[in-house]
Amino acid sequence: MNKPKLKNALLALVLCTSVLSLHAQDDGIPVTSMSRLRGLGGDARQFDQQSKLQYDQMLNEAHKKDAVATDRNPQLIRLRGIAKRLIPYTARWNPDSAKWDWQVNLLRSDTVNAFCMPGGRIAFYNGILTKLNLTDDEVAMVMGHEIAHALREHAREQAGKNTATSVVARIVGAAGAAYLGMDPRVGDAVGSGASRLAALQFSRSDESEADLVGMDLAARAGFDPRAGIALWQKMGQVNQRQPIGFLSTHPTSKDRIQNMQDNMHLVLPVFARAKGLDPNKLPPYHSLALPRS
Repeated sequence: MNKPKLKNALLALVLCTSVLSLHAQDDGIPVTSMSRLRGLGGDARQFDQQSKLQYDQMLNEAHKKDAVATDRNPQLIRLRGIAKRLIPYTARWNPDSAKWDWQVNLLRSDTVNAFCMPGGRIAFYNGILTKLNLTDDEVAMVMGHEIAHALREHAREQAGKNTATSVVARIVGAAGAAYLGMDPRVGDAVGSGASRLAALQFSRSDESEADLVGMDLAARAGFDPRAGIALWQKMGQVNQRQPIGFLSTHPTSKDRIQNMQDNMHLVLPVFARAKGLDPNKLPPYHSLALPRS
């Protein structure tokens, strides 16, 4: 092959690789702009400092009760290994996360819960691992979901939303009271009720977004996104007495599963690529049974 042809072939290869790389970033769950209401929730750096203070205080209190797992704890080693795989993909959703001081801790408690505070401060309660008998894929779904809240700055956004809705609610309540000739305190109470309902809806929206972002993170890290469905099936079994979805700050397990199923076609190819598998020939996902009560 002569030099011009070789040069053209190499250029074509570079262009093809660039297109494939770009496609790899663009597939999966689409990245959307974050809410401008975050600005009403306060300065981002100050919010992060407050979060760090709260996280450190929580750890200090837990240490006093000998409730923090040591670095040699197998479950903590497992959690940190899963986090190490997820974190490289967080910058797609929030470029600032590349500079975060990520932490993962395990708290000895039967509580079925986990969280990630602004700045990448993650904590799991032992109960969520043992009571749900989670696979690594399911742990990745929980962790991805909690990380997503921090990446999308839902806490600061929620603070901004609460500020906005409370102001609007007071105005509407006062206007309604004046128009109807009611006691202004009654109008204020009505406005406060509307504000709380609005906040609930915002929270459910954030939870749904976190489910999808978490699926995307997990899939890119090579964790099966179908684990999210198994996870919420387990949650539904453990928490059969759950609040009605409309009045809950969290969607029902049924709603979450439907949301994930509706978007599964976007993340399965990402997972397949990460594992080097044919997306049309993926083996079925296998969960673990709940522990006997």
